[in-house]
Amino acid sequence: MPQVTYDTNVFINYKPTYFPKGFQMSVVVIQELAAGARDKTRLKQLDAVRRTYEKTGDLLVPSSEDWWFAGKVLNSLYRVVQRHGEDSEPTPEQMRIVRDVLIARTAKRGGVTVVTKNSADFERIQRFCAVRVIHPDVFFNS
Repeated sequence: MPQVTYDTNVFINYKPTYFPKGFQMSVVVIQELAAGARDKTRLKQLDAVRRTYEKTGDLLVPSSEDWWFAGKVLNSLYRVVQRHGEDSEPTPEQMRIVRDVLIARTAKRGGVTVVTKNSADFERIQRFCAVRVIHPDVFFNS
């Protein structure tokens, strides 16, 4: 079985209790789950998860190169003719997809397959980063 990481939507929609051998946790996913945490108890649980995966070396963490790559991908996906040659602030959609780019980039760098329901965004990202992706229905039923 290939090494995998779960996208945030897998935790939210599937509530997995199965973590295969070699499972890698994405710090980006932990950040997204923390942003939507229902209370401080949940935040403490997520911090414990982060620390555990960090200690075992199974935490996917974006490097400065990954952040730079994400900026270039966003630029390619959303390039707009700018007035007067000025830079612009990213839109909410760009900020949402940047997290998926970081998940994809760290998974690719780690040789990890991303389990996600978000096939549309990951298909767009795959033009720039050939990360392996599998739908949760296929993954959990195989």
